[in-house]
Amino acid sequence: MDIVTSRPASLLRVKTIYLEPAVAQYARGREILARFPEAERIEVPSHWNIPGLHGNEGLVGEWLRTKRDVLVLGVRKSMSCRPNGRSADWIAPGSSNGCAMACAYCYVPRRKGYANPITVFVNIEQIAEALEKHARKLGPKTEPNQVDPAYWVYDIGENGDLSADALVSDNVRDLVALYRRIPNAKGSFATKYVNRELLDYDPQGKTRIRFSLMPQRAAKVVDVRTSPVAERIAAINDFVDAGYEVHLNFSPVIVYEGWRADYAELFAQVADALSPRARAQIAAEVIFLTHNEALHEVNLGWHPKAEAMLWVPKLQESKRSENGADNVRYRTGLKGKMVAIFKELLEQGLPGCPIRYAF
Repeated sequence: MDIVTSRPASLLRVKTIYLEPAVAQYARGREILARFPEAERIEVPSHWNIPGLHGNEGLVGEWLRTKRDVLVLGVRKSMSCRPNGRSADWIAPGSSNGCAMACAYCYVPRRKGYANPITVFVNIEQIAEALEKHARKLGPKTEPNQVDPAYWVYDIGENGDLSADALVSDNVRDLVALYRRIPNAKGSFATKYVNRELLDYDPQGKTRIRFSLMPQRAAKVVDVRTSPVAERIAAINDFVDAGYEVHLNFSPVIVYEGWRADYAELFAQVADALSPRARAQIAAEVIFLTHNEALHEVNLGWHPKAEAMLWVPKLQESKRSENGADNVRYRTGLKGKMVAIFKELLEQGLPGCPIRYAF
């Protein structure tokens, strides 16, 4: 299989739309269907259970085609916000699930199984209403924390990449507008895709974009169908100038031969690129790789080269997650040393950049 980095024209080429029966009752649903008029429409009872798509091991060889050609439309039922405390104060009920990109380490496919293309929820008004109501009940943020000194921060893109979602609908534009008007909160999402249409959304400092970065040598293997790392770095100043708060998301940090030198080079690239205005507001979050045994087996069917970098038993130990999944992470004593090395490299290459959290 030819693994390539996708450009905007080829990231999505929607040929098949799976949709819940109620989708066409919503204006956003009708807008999306009109955007892809030639796509085959297949009605399904639930976006969570699509026979032939979810849990279909036979699709592993079609991993990238599914990401590119398939779109799922549904109606979000749960509107609850979950406390977080790391990337955000709260995890918002997302406007989407799944992704057009195909990062080999991504945890989201484990939930639905096999590729998990973009699912867009069309009841965006209900999602926005729930978020506004939640923030109103919280009131002002009276004590600063590592997430943000002044605002409650909501991660609005936990299970997808909103920069890619914006190619499908105006949900992302609506969420940016939502946080522009909520006085005590801001939205936040991590991205590996540079979508310059977002520069026109006028966030007025109330949306934080966390550009995910890793050395290009690793990214060209595991960050499949994403924007090149150099393009992400080059976009930072423009997004700051457009009114976004921009942070750096070093996630996942993958340990391989030469990783220290590669990260030192990456930090130098970022330092050279940042404008004074971008540098003044920058901050970082650092998350070392956690992998999954089931995902490892799936990846062997479509991208074994990535698994040579991600699955390294001599460096890793088993960890049972809260939901019962069999994960692996870097060994405890070793990981502490590697986190310390990473922090030192970042301080040397990008001095004064705050690390909001690292683990």
